[in-house]
Amino acid sequence: MITFEIDDISEMNAELFRFINYLEGSGVNADAVFDSRLVSCELITNVIRHCGCSALFSGMLTDGEITITVRASSPTGEISVPDLPEVLAESGRGLYIVNALSGGNVKIKGGNVTVKISANK
Repeated sequence: MITFEIDDISEMNAELFRFINYLEGSGVNADAVFDSRLVSCELITNVIRHCGCSALFSGMLTDGEITITVRASSPTGEISVPDLPEVLAESGRGLYIVNALSGGNVKIKGGNVTVKISANK
């Protein structure tokens, strides 16, 4: 399992590098690695931009499934996965993309957003 806390988007790629290396070193399909990176970036960015605090990340590979969990260090408000947002909407696109990439496998509970992606895409 890879875990980290990040409070600045400019540090995101460096922190995610360990997670991506972990997935690649475990033989995860390149498409699943790409989707995992995109999902991670969307979730981390959402926390930093919309909650105004650091993001707590954990990612692991178990039984052919990648599990990514992100939460705000200081959760605020309710989180929900929106239906298809309007093209010019100011918010909602990130979680919509995450939901689409994971085939709807997004769980929100207790401030955690957990996404599961097949490692064998």
